Amino acid sequence: MRQWIVRTMVIAAAAGLVAPPAVAAADEPSARLRSELNELVAAAGVPGAQLVYTSAGGVEQYDSGTGDLTTGAPFPDDAGVRVASITKTFVATVVLQLVAEGLVDLDSPVERYLPGVVHGPGGDGALITVRDLLRHTSGIPNYLPLLDQRSVEDLTTPRTRGDLIRLALAQQAESEPGTTFGYSNTNYLLAGDLIERVTGLPVGIAVTQRILLPLELFDTYWPLFPFDMALHGPHPRAYHRFDDTRVDITDIDAAWGLPDGAMVSTGRDLNRFYLALLSGRLLAPDQLEEMRRTVPTGLVGYSEASGLGLFRFSTECGRSGWGHTGSIQGASTVTVADGERAVTVAMNELPDFAGNIALIIGIDAVLEAVLCEV
Repeated sequence: MRQWIVRTMVIAAAAGLVAPPAVAAADEPSARLRSELNELVAAAGVPGAQLVYTSAGGVEQYDSGTGDLTTGAPFPDDAGVRVASITKTFVATVVLQLVAEGLVDLDSPVERYLPGVVHGPGGDGALITVRDLLRHTSGIPNYLPLLDQRSVEDLTTPRTRGDLIRLALAQQAESEPGTTFGYSNTNYLLAGDLIERVTGLPVGIAVTQRILLPLELFDTYWPLFPFDMALHGPHPRAYHRFDDTRVDITDIDAAWGLPDGAMVSTGRDLNRFYLALLSGRLLAPDQLEEMRRTVPTGLVGYSEASGLGLFRFSTECGRSGWGHTGSIQGASTVTVADGERAVTVAMNELPDFAGNIALIIGIDAVLEAVLCEV
């Protein structure tokens, strides 16, 4: 496939050439994407962002704002960012591959694979199924809101996977298993444990062997925490606001290498991954169908229904896409694909509450442009 990058720089009009109507019309979708990205960055109050759009015609990249507040440099081409919860789609894909291989049963209790691990007020592994973990219907509380992460020291004081699972399970369950959607990062800590028990491999190695290498996603990796915290390859600086102070946290891995949010990737690689996933290159038809069997989320915004490691994103024109969001100190990313095209928007700061509302509105506008107009 021929690929190219469309820059956001404006070519000087001094050449005196007037584009013919056909070219001008062809440039309208590009102008729309560029405009939506600029509006999103301004409204969300983040330093900068990069949008990567992939279709049969190639790969287009648009930048807005800055990737480095000190130098004013834009996002580099094919910028790598910490993609946080987008990691969950990779983890769910590996679990479903194990289902296809007869090594895991979606509707078997978690206790079968992780004996004695899920017990306490927060959940019973004899009642919670593997499916419940992947689609967030386990009722197990989310460990993340239970942590104090208001300082750099908090972000650089990691907790183990086991400690976080026990912390969550010590809380009261949020619902009965299988009844209600409730987003919980704890579910994917357990899914990572399951992969390791079944395969005998670290979850990051399993993802690398089963997904990254076959798809040649060479700009995507699972950091070996705590030895590999600096971002590889071209990347923007990453920022986070502690109270009213913006701090450069580029070399801080606040995901701690955990399977609910460890990975680093680029827009180009993420688009390639989701397009391959939806086209059946990674999963057999039965497992892909299971992945896209959804429950309503009740969330305000664009992700109206949850499958297994996937969210369905709707548009006003009636077309839907599939993908995931990822938010972590220093980055906020969303990737959505419909099987024929994919778009990723990556920002180098996690917006505050008001900025997050603007982000939801801005991503809605980008999805309308990509799925309905481009």
